[in-house]
Amino acid sequence: MKTHIKIFASVLAAVAVMSLSSCSEEGFFDVKAPSAADESNVYSNYTLSEYAIFSISETFGHTNNYRGRFLPWYGFNTDVEWYNGTNTTGKQLAQYNPTTNNTQLNLDNGPYNEMFVGIERANLAIEGLRTYGDIENQPDMAYLLGEALTLRAMIYYDLIKAWGDVPARFEPINSDNIFMAKSSRDTIFVHILADLEEAINYLYWPGQSTQTATTDRINKAFACGLYARIALFASGYALRPENGTVGTGNVGSVRKTDEPQLQASVLYPNALKYLKMVIESGTAHLESSYEQLWRNFNNYDLTAGKEVLYSIPFSDGRGRWNYHFAGSHEGTAYIGTAANRGGDVGPVPTLYFKYEAQDTRRDVSCVNFNWIEDGQEPAGIDMWYFGKYRFEWMDVQPYGGGNDDGLKPVVMRYSDILLMAAEITNELGNLNEAKDFLSQVRERAYAGNESMVTNYINGLADKNAVFNAIVDERALEFVGEFLRKADLIRWNLLNTKLDEAKAEMTALAQRTDEVYYSYNADGMGLTFWGLDPAQSGISPEGSQWILAEDYFSDFDTELIDAMYQADPNQHMFWPIFDITLTNSQGYLKNDYGY
Repeated sequence: MKTHIKIFASVLAAVAVMSLSSCSEEGFFDVKAPSAADESNVYSNYTLSEYAIFSISETFGHTNNYRGRFLPWYGFNTDVEWYNGTNTTGKQLAQYNPTTNNTQLNLDNGPYNEMFVGIERANLAIEGLRTYGDIENQPDMAYLLGEALTLRAMIYYDLIKAWGDVPARFEPINSDNIFMAKSSRDTIFVHILADLEEAINYLYWPGQSTQTATTDRINKAFACGLYARIALFASGYALRPENGTVGTGNVGSVRKTDEPQLQASVLYPNALKYLKMVIESGTAHLESSYEQLWRNFNNYDLTAGKEVLYSIPFSDGRGRWNYHFAGSHEGTAYIGTAANRGGDVGPVPTLYFKYEAQDTRRDVSCVNFNWIEDGQEPAGIDMWYFGKYRFEWMDVQPYGGGNDDGLKPVVMRYSDILLMAAEITNELGNLNEAKDFLSQVRERAYAGNESMVTNYINGLADKNAVFNAIVDERALEFVGEFLRKADLIRWNLLNTKLDEAKAEMTALAQRTDEVYYSYNADGMGLTFWGLDPAQSGISPEGSQWILAEDYFSDFDTELIDAMYQADPNQHMFWPIFDITLTNSQGYLKNDYGY
């Protein structure tokens, strides 16, 4: 058995699945170092099977996988999120102009290859559990199979979001399938949606079992939500090669799929069924306070049964989240280093102005100050940060100033369950039910001002108005959680919303209002006067206000122009990068005009 584990690990370490360059000898992958008896011992034993499942999510923390490349780069730029600062080679990825030799992702251990390592581990576990696990009579073994199926579905969804069409690899590697060409993503969508339907039957609800007591393990609520998320994406718009031309270099066009099994009329009723299962289960709920939700996140709260349904299970010493996405800190006690931490990305500057003053999400999501040696200073109108992620909110401090802060990125929250349900019920023609789901999210945001929600919802007269409201609500609710790019793609609004954001920022840069700031009494930020257009031309009362010189005129308009450098619709997906192409032995070829 130890031999099995050692060889299993060494093969996975040596083989980055689709980046193999020299291991093509006949029979290499037909050599079964672990005997059938060894495999039987592993996958008939709960503890050893669980270790195999842990090996799948262990890949998330690999240096250039989710930890250091996929999460920091996927999701930009959108109409609500962008990279701060001037252009660099790496930022080509966010600006829709990547080259196949991009230094951030042209790696033999980059996320494309590492995700396939995770898929290979999932394939091994799924095959082993199906063959040797007593799924019918042991619910815990069935749970592990459901967890493996769900993790594989999630990884494949992320691969498709980033690269479009990829190889459909649902069996462990052997000498016959070591190299594979791309498949149509529709083949993969059909497979993983069926996998999720099976997995949902096996999984426990949040808090129902020891396995699902925390949000870093897969649970039934997340699998139901993942089914709906994939169904919405699979049935929506995207850049697709012409039918039958996947992997031939076809430029493609933005369109919906022709696959009968992936039509909205087929998927939406099923997705709604699963979303309502979550809602009716009572196993998750909205936190009463939006701010407390994110304070909990920054303090490593993984308690299941609240709002967060699933988190990336980075260890406390792994994962670069606040390192990239928190507000900017330089030389503060909160980061334990003189170096800069945080501030790489943030909300598009105009997003702040889309929130009403009564929306409690605004000042949580959009902050406009830097931390310098334990004090604050205005960051400038073109440099905003995600207030959801704050070093100063990390009361629990395993973070020691290095590259990894151990925070567990949120993959899905209960508010997404409600807003997906709102979108689907609206499309299915149930306007009142859609409004009810939307209201629940909005009422939390407007706590204490619920009458504003009632008036807003009552003003949504038809299906189109509700859809537009959901488009806006998802921006306000999920900014900095990097769902927006996939949303805009599936709605066919990517170019439209990017152009709207550029126009709005150009207009913002023309404002000439005076802006003042003061220090908050708790020492945790700044309060601004003059950002709100209603305060334009009115001087604040009191001596505590400081004039922020040339606040609007200092907008770096080059940033606006660089929001995208090529057609976003044509480059909504990344290319497969050179190292992987070269090592694919000619099986892989870029589409989409790369």
